[in-house]
Amino acid sequence: MKIELTLNGRKISVDILPGEYLIETLRKCNIHSVRRGCDTTNCGVCTILLDGKPVPSCSVLSAQADHHQITTIEGIAHEAEKLSTFFGKEGADQCGYCNPALALSVYALMKENPHPTSAEIDEYLIGNLCRCSGYKNQNKAIMAFLAEEARMEEQ
Repeated sequence: MKIELTLNGRKISVDILPGEYLIETLRKCNIHSVRRGCDTTNCGVCTILLDGKPVPSCSVLSAQADHHQITTIEGIAHEAEKLSTFFGKEGADQCGYCNPALALSVYALMKENPHPTSAEIDEYLIGNLCRCSGYKNQNKAIMAFLAEEARMEEQ
Protein backbone atom coordinates (compact mmCIF):
# COMPACT_ATOMS: atom_id res chain seq x y z
CA MET A 1 0.00 0.00 0.00
CA LYS A 2 1.26 3.48 -0.80
CA ILE A 3 0.69 6.50 1.41
CA GLU A 4 1.43 10.16 0.83
CA LEU A 5 2.55 12.45 3.58
CA THR A 6 4.49 15.61 4.19
CA LEU A 7 7.72 14.76 5.97
CA ASN A 8 9.59 17.76 7.36
CA GLY A 9 7.93 20.04 4.83
CA ARG A 10 8.48 17.78 1.82
CA LYS A 11 5.69 15.79 0.16
CA ILE A 12 6.60 12.13 -0.28
CA SER A 13 5.03 8.82 -1.23
CA VAL A 14 6.11 5.66 0.53
CA ASP A 15 5.13 2.01 0.33
CA ILE A 16 4.04 0.51 3.62
CA LEU A 17 3.02 -2.90 4.83
CA PRO A 18 -0.27 -3.59 6.61
CA GLY A 19 0.27 -3.15 10.33
CA GLU A 20 3.45 -1.12 9.86
CA TYR A 21 4.08 1.54 12.47
CA LEU A 22 5.26 5.04 11.72
CA ILE A 23 8.64 4.48 13.37
CA GLU A 24 9.34 1.74 10.82
CA THR A 25 8.16 3.85 7.89
CA LEU A 26 10.40 6.72 8.99
CA ARG A 27 13.38 4.35 8.93
CA LYS A 28 12.50 3.52 5.31
CA CYS A 29 12.65 7.28 4.63
CA ASN A 30 16.18 7.44 6.14
CA ILE A 31 15.00 9.16 9.30
CA HIS A 32 17.09 7.62 12.06
CA SER A 33 16.72 10.35 14.68
CA VAL A 34 13.44 8.83 15.88
CA ARG A 35 14.65 6.45 18.55
CA ARG A 36 13.24 3.11 19.46
CA GLY A 37 12.68 2.66 23.18
CA CYS A 38 9.95 0.61 24.75
CA ASP A 39 7.55 -0.03 21.82
CA THR A 40 4.70 0.39 24.32
CA THR A 41 4.20 4.20 24.24
CA ASN A 42 5.65 4.54 27.74
CA CYS A 43 9.04 6.19 27.22
CA GLY A 44 8.45 8.88 24.59
CA VAL A 45 11.80 8.55 22.80
CA CYS A 46 10.03 7.79 19.53
CA THR A 47 7.97 11.01 19.69
CA ILE A 48 7.31 12.82 16.41
CA LEU A 49 4.91 15.61 15.56
CA LEU A 50 1.82 14.53 13.68
CA ASP A 51 0.13 17.66 12.37
CA GLY A 52 2.05 19.59 15.02
CA LYS A 53 1.05 17.41 17.97
CA PRO A 54 3.50 15.10 19.77
CA VAL A 55 2.67 11.41 19.35
CA PRO A 56 4.66 8.21 19.93
CA SER A 57 5.54 6.87 16.48
CA CYS A 58 5.69 3.32 17.84
CA SER A 59 1.91 3.34 18.31
CA VAL A 60 0.69 5.16 15.19
CA LEU A 61 0.02 2.94 12.20
CA SER A 62 1.61 4.38 9.10
CA ALA A 63 -1.69 4.18 7.25
CA GLN A 64 -3.08 6.70 9.77
CA ALA A 65 -0.45 9.22 8.62
CA ASP A 66 -1.69 9.21 5.02
CA HIS A 67 -2.12 12.84 3.89
CA HIS A 68 -0.82 14.22 7.20
CA GLN A 69 2.24 16.23 8.21
CA ILE A 70 5.07 14.51 10.07
CA THR A 71 7.85 16.50 11.71
CA THR A 72 11.01 14.95 13.10
CA ILE A 73 14.02 16.66 14.66
CA GLU A 74 15.37 17.25 11.15
CA GLY A 75 12.36 19.48 10.50
CA ILE A 76 13.14 21.74 13.46
CA ALA A 77 16.94 21.56 13.35
CA HIS A 78 17.47 25.26 14.07
CA GLU A 79 15.23 25.29 17.15
CA ALA A 80 16.65 21.97 18.39
CA GLU A 81 20.20 23.27 18.13
CA LYS A 82 19.27 26.36 20.14
CA LEU A 83 17.53 24.25 22.78
CA SER A 84 20.55 21.96 23.07
CA THR A 85 22.68 24.99 23.91
CA PHE A 86 20.38 25.76 26.84
CA PHE A 87 20.50 22.10 27.94
CA GLY A 88 24.29 22.29 27.95
CA LYS A 89 24.33 25.51 29.98
CA GLU A 90 22.05 23.96 32.62
CA GLY A 91 23.83 20.59 32.71
CA ALA A 92 20.64 18.93 31.48
CA ASP A 93 22.22 17.15 28.53
CA GLN A 94 23.64 13.86 29.70
CA CYS A 95 23.42 10.85 27.37
CA GLY A 96 21.18 12.65 24.86
CA TYR A 97 19.10 9.62 23.90
CA CYS A 98 15.81 11.34 24.74
CA ASN A 99 16.78 14.76 23.36
CA PRO A 100 15.27 14.56 19.84
CA ALA A 101 11.85 13.58 21.21
CA LEU A 102 12.11 16.07 24.04
CA ALA A 103 13.02 18.87 21.60
CA LEU A 104 9.99 18.04 19.44
CA SER A 105 7.73 18.15 22.48
CA VAL A 106 9.22 21.47 23.61
CA TYR A 107 8.69 22.86 20.10
CA ALA A 108 5.03 21.77 20.16
CA LEU A 109 4.62 23.28 23.63
CA MET A 110 6.14 26.55 22.41
CA LYS A 111 3.59 26.71 19.59
CA GLU A 112 0.66 25.96 21.93
CA ASN A 113 1.80 27.93 24.97
CA PRO A 114 4.78 30.25 24.45
CA HIS A 115 4.82 31.33 28.12
CA PRO A 116 4.25 28.19 30.21
CA THR A 117 4.86 27.93 33.91
CA SER A 118 7.30 25.39 35.27
CA ALA A 119 4.37 23.18 36.27
CA GLU A 120 2.85 23.43 32.78
CA ILE A 121 6.16 22.33 31.25
CA ASP A 122 6.31 19.34 33.59
CA GLU A 123 2.74 18.39 32.73
CA TYR A 124 3.23 18.79 28.97
CA LEU A 125 6.39 16.68 28.94
CA ILE A 126 5.09 13.94 31.21
CA GLY A 127 5.39 11.30 28.46
CA ASN A 128 9.07 12.03 27.78
CA LEU A 129 11.16 9.87 30.08
CA CYS A 130 14.80 10.65 30.78
CA ARG A 131 16.72 8.01 32.67
CA CYS A 132 19.72 10.29 33.29
CA SER A 133 18.30 13.42 34.87
CA GLY A 134 15.91 14.48 37.56
CA TYR A 135 14.19 16.86 35.11
CA LYS A 136 14.93 19.95 37.23
CA ASN A 137 17.77 21.15 34.99
CA GLN A 138 15.83 20.25 31.86
CA ASN A 139 12.92 22.34 33.11
CA LYS A 140 15.25 25.28 33.85
CA ALA A 141 16.79 24.98 30.38
CA ILE A 142 13.38 24.84 28.71
CA MET A 143 12.17 27.90 30.66
CA ALA A 144 15.29 29.83 29.61
CA PHE A 145 14.93 28.70 25.98
CA LEU A 146 11.26 29.71 25.81
CA ALA A 147 12.00 33.07 27.43
CA GLU A 148 14.72 33.70 24.84
CA GLU A 149 12.42 32.67 21.98
CA ALA A 150 9.70 35.03 23.25
CA ARG A 151 12.23 37.83 23.59
CA MET A 152 13.49 37.26 20.04
CA GLU A 153 9.93 37.24 18.67
CA GLU A 154 9.17 40.58 20.33
CA GLN A 155 12.08 42.25 18.55
